[in-house]
Amino acid sequence: MAWNEPGGSGGKDPWGQRKRDQGPPDLDQIIKNIRRKLGGILGGGGGPVRGTTGGGHLGRLSFGAILAGLLAVWMVSGFYVVRQGERGVVLEFGRDIAVTDAGLHWHFPFPIETVDKVNVQRVYMTQIGYRSNGGAGASRTVTDESQMLTGDQNIVDIELAIQYKIKDPVAYLFNVRDPTETIVQAAQSAVRQVVGDNKMDFVLTDGRDVVAQDTQALLQKILDKYNAGIDIVTVQMQHARPPHEVTAAFEDAVKARQDEARMINEAQAYAKDIIPRAKGAAAGMILDAQGYRARVVAMAQGDTSRFGQIVTQYDKAPEVTRERLYLQTMQKVLSHANKVFVDLPRGNNVIYLPLDKIVHDASAAGAPAVVPQHGTITQVPRGGQDSGGNGMLRGRGR
Repeated sequence: MAWNEPGGSGGKDPWGQRKRDQGPPDLDQIIKNIRRKLGGILGGGGGPVRGTTGGGHLGRLSFGAILAGLLAVWMVSGFYVVRQGERGVVLEFGRDIAVTDAGLHWHFPFPIETVDKVNVQRVYMTQIGYRSNGGAGASRTVTDESQMLTGDQNIVDIELAIQYKIKDPVAYLFNVRDPTETIVQAAQSAVRQVVGDNKMDFVLTDGRDVVAQDTQALLQKILDKYNAGIDIVTVQMQHARPPHEVTAAFEDAVKARQDEARMINEAQAYAKDIIPRAKGAAAGMILDAQGYRARVVAMAQGDTSRFGQIVTQYDKAPEVTRERLYLQTMQKVLSHANKVFVDLPRGNNVIYLPLDKIVHDASAAGAPAVVPQHGTITQVPRGGQDSGGNGMLRGRGR
């Protein structure tokens, strides 16, 4: 008969040990075993003596002390410190229930509550189109991010440095899975839209600041739409250049623009110098014209008054007035004319050819001349010849 059949071996196993009945474990026995082990550890000796009650009481006290100590350690682990500039987000089973400021705080320890600390004063930076190599100063270009199309279908390489802060720690932790990657993707979308709305020359020259400002505004709008809890501080354009294939031509174009600006500045400087001079000369001419007009008007008025007085005198004595006017006129005319007196031995008829030439030649020959108060009187030698013996005048008396 097999050993495990009923009555076959007297309830013993093949090793001679009597089997015990298989049944569910006794809960009271398990608790007693645990107390006995704890009492052996904390009591410094074996278990309690049978028949006495002091050892059981000591085991119960030791087990309570251990539980109290563990509870105290667990409760103390709920204290946490939030540094200056940080915010603590308290999570209860993964759900945010509070945001704490800087200082010492307490929460129900793990696994009931946890705390995520977020720095809301630190300025973070991310890079678009390039990646810097630590503090070495060198950087490498990320072509997939930097190259984009302008509004006139040209390609430009643009590198941006974006600085941002966390303004809402709860939204920053729960609304986006990877905030840095979200900023990179949103920034690429924003800058490509802004560059696509402008021409290449504007993006690479005068419009760099405008592109950066428009990109910042559009990026902030996208992040606010995502409710990412991020505030864009600034967007700085590090580089904006054409592709390498057209760099030389673009540099020539830039030099031409610089020459244009220089010539415009020189022309403006010349205009600022010459225009005041021209205005001054014009003002002087205007004053001269006004003075001439005043003088002419005064002379005309004086002549009119004098003529009126002469008319009055003429009405009183016509002959005397006419003679006086004639003498005054002749005096005025002859006072400004050259007069030549020719001394001939006979007669008084003179063939006169030309007197101005005679006066000029006689003065050049050193002939004596008598100059009156008005005009010039030149005396020609007798016989009508100059000192050179050339006959210049011929006279014949009647």
